[in-house]
Amino acid sequence: MKKIEAIIKPFKLEEVKDALAEIGVEGMTVTEVKGFGRQKGHTEIYRGSEYTVDFLPKIKVEVVITDALADQAVAAIVKAAKTGKIGDGKVFVSGVSEAVRIRTDETGDRAV
Repeated sequence: MKKIEAIIKPFKLEEVKDALAEIGVEGMTVTEVKGFGRQKGHTEIYRGSEYTVDFLPKIKVEVVITDALADQAVAAIVKAAKTGKIGDGKVFVSGVSEAVRIRTDETGDRAV
């Protein structure tokens, strides 16, 4: 099993959710997060004063899926989240050694 974590722009969430649903991903966890990458935030002017916004609002999408779906899921996320502009985000893939569905005690791929 693989855990995919994607940090994306907030307005791309629906497109990413729909893209994952199309390939058969049935569940996900979504968190509102703040962060910055290479762009190091940006400057804004408020009431005549310039200030730096270091942490930009982002969405973190987490899914745990079978190994067979991992490459498709990453491709679907990248395609749906890409705008071609700085700050599009990142996708991280890591291994999951075990999963347990609490309600039924199912384990492994069946728990996902």
